[in-house]
Amino acid sequence: MKTTAYSSFNAEFTDKDKEFLVTYFRLADTIADFIGPHCEVVIHSFESLEKSVVKIVNGHHTGRKVGSPITDLGLKMLSLIEKTGEVTPKSYFTTSKDGSLLKSTTCVLAGENGKPIGLFCINMNLSHPFPEIIKTLMPDMAHSHVTVSENFSSCATDVIEQALDHAIQEIESDASVNLKGKNKAITKLLLENGIFELKEATAMVSERLGITRHAIYKYLREFKS
Repeated sequence: MKTTAYSSFNAEFTDKDKEFLVTYFRLADTIADFIGPHCEVVIHSFESLEKSVVKIVNGHHTGRKVGSPITDLGLKMLSLIEKTGEVTPKSYFTTSKDGSLLKSTTCVLAGENGKPIGLFCINMNLSHPFPEIIKTLMPDMAHSHVTVSENFSSCATDVIEQALDHAIQEIESDASVNLKGKNKAITKLLLENGIFELKEATAMVSERLGITRHAIYKYLREFKS
């Protein structure tokens, strides 16, 4: 029978607990990709504290890998959770074995019925030259044309309106699209960009282009077929 020094969290995970934990793996990859190579992201599982690391990205910053144990600070957090139920994310500064300064944040991961099942940790290595860190957070000016356009809006109608503006501008600047086919081309571009997933899109596109909703639906059926 498997034993553990920490039994308060029901060390034997349910299948649901394991599923919940795995769903965080992609988030770890996403955060590491977003912040850059100077950031380590770690997921600890409470199922086995001796081998708690079940996911790690950029583990070279602390020399850890999958199967590494929980840290002493992690154990202290576990004790605090057990005593107080406190699961608020914590940010702090610490140092790695090689003396690197890390800014870290840790949050508790919840499993079935809200049971704590692990820790999600982000460690930013601040010992690298700051310009080097900033460089990974800024676009490469030599390839600035690859930046992605994204509309940040507080309501769906703004998203639709801005997408319409961009679509109209793109189609009108395309000499291969004649006047007769302009509305159809705009509708197709909006469909490809997923705009018709928003409820108000059909009505707004219809009004802006000066055509009926029936015409919009006809175009959409043609494209989808």
